[in-house]
Amino acid sequence: MARVVKNYKEMKIFRFLILFISSLFFVSCIKQSRLYSQTQLLMGTYVEIIADSKEAIKIAFDEMKRIELLLSKYNPNSEISLLNREGKARVSLETFLIIKKAKEFYKESEGAFDITVCPLLKLWGFDTRNYRVPTDDEIQKVLELVGSDKILMDEENRIVEFKEKNMCIDLGAIAKGYAVDCAIKRLKEKKIRNALINAGGDIYCLGDKFGKLWQIGIREPFQKKIRKVIRLKDKAVATSGDYESYFLKDNKTYGHIFDPRTGFPAESGISSVTVVADDCLTADALATALFVLGIEKSKSLLKRYNAGIEDVVFKERKKNG
Repeated sequence: MARVVKNYKEMKIFRFLILFISSLFFVSCIKQSRLYSQTQLLMGTYVEIIADSKEAIKIAFDEMKRIELLLSKYNPNSEISLLNREGKARVSLETFLIIKKAKEFYKESEGAFDITVCPLLKLWGFDTRNYRVPTDDEIQKVLELVGSDKILMDEENRIVEFKEKNMCIDLGAIAKGYAVDCAIKRLKEKKIRNALINAGGDIYCLGDKFGKLWQIGIREPFQKKIRKVIRLKDKAVATSGDYESYFLKDNKTYGHIFDPRTGFPAESGISSVTVVADDCLTADALATALFVLGIEKSKSLLKRYNAGIEDVVFKERKKNG
């Protein structure tokens, strides 16, 4: 039997208590000026917003809740949930464009980034946490449902349709980043210049903290300590790692980030990779793609999106990239 590392209740408590201390990131704030902070559960993760006004926090959360109603698979009434149930749906322009953007990343990453991995997550038990290692035949059968090229899009009528029955999509590697970007855009429209949004490790640093850069701590995989601190202003950062959701079987670790081309958890030799980009959607998607592709195969992808690797931890030799 596969041994589960930690149950869902323990995981939720763990993430809440260490969100900015020993989770993917922490944020350090200066004492001499007042910063407000609020945390809410959105899009299947804890979202914390830090700003110098309560008004800014409300504006950002309201916008992220709007996006959740469109894109979150955790909301049964969202457009994505409807699409997954029906296999075909007419969606809003915003949902249509985000799926189109996901298909772009699929093409540019040569299939390493793929929102159709949902059937694989189900097969391996990551959706219910009843983890198992499926047979090769089971994996090959499910792979027939995987591939963003199987998502058909009618741009004129904004209709999205799955080519194969029982396909489903999971926007977990792009939706949170997009929601953060939308919230930041709203803050800018309201002339709010300084804030930080952390959606489960997908972070955007707007402006600064009263003249000082935001400080982001990158966690050491499988440990509670911080391995590196980076300083950012008007930039996004995201980390993908194999230590947040995984299970063990026969002394082998199986992580939740899959290689859509093989049907197995990614085996690029990376335990954690942190990407900095101009927007959170791009940082979010690239961190996932890089985790699957590996560093060498990702250089052209990073250059194409004007992004960079801020930190990488290899599974056998843990050091900065």
